[in-house]
Amino acid sequence: MSLPSFSTLFRRLTLVLVVACAPLAAHAASATAAAPTSTAANCPDLLQRQFPRLQDEKPQALCQYAGKVVLVVNTASFCGFTPQYKALEALSIKYKELVVLGFPSGDFGNQEYGSNKEIAEFCENTFNVKFPMFSKSSVSAGKSDLNPLFADLAKRTGQSPKWNFHKYLISRDGQEVLSFGSKVDPEGPEFTKALEKLLKQN
Repeated sequence: MSLPSFSTLFRRLTLVLVVACAPLAAHAASATAAAPTSTAANCPDLLQRQFPRLQDEKPQALCQYAGKVVLVVNTASFCGFTPQYKALEALSIKYKELVVLGFPSGDFGNQEYGSNKEIAEFCENTFNVKFPMFSKSSVSAGKSDLNPLFADLAKRTGQSPKWNFHKYLISRDGQEVLSFGSKVDPEGPEFTKALEKLLKQN
């Protein structure tokens, strides 16, 4: 009786493996289908939006920051408060459960560069900013092209930015929003106390 050829043995072994692995593949496919494909279900309403990234204008979903305390700041490059960039970057490094989001604007005194590229280079080269920054937009009340996030933040707090470096703190669940004017030091006791209180909340 002749022995089966190598090719025949190989085909038989392949068939056995396919049959044996089919249930595993089906289970994996089922698990993948059942797994959530988006964090939108756990994302606060305030963060359920996208904005173009400053550096390359690629859309970025704010829901990627869901679960963290969020600090939203309208920034400018030629303002007396511009050195606050240094403190904001320090906060983003010190507190791992905090994310700082910068929104450049030229609404106040035209104190911002004209292009996103110029703003990005300034932030990187002058203050080594690493926290997320977004394309230039309007943030002050009454603007026809008002940034929708700032519109909602103003509704929640009753306060819209009056100048550059207005600060909004958003709790992890998005239910609590605190507003701080330009003169409030991001590393000062008033702001630090409020920030750390939100960080302690689940």
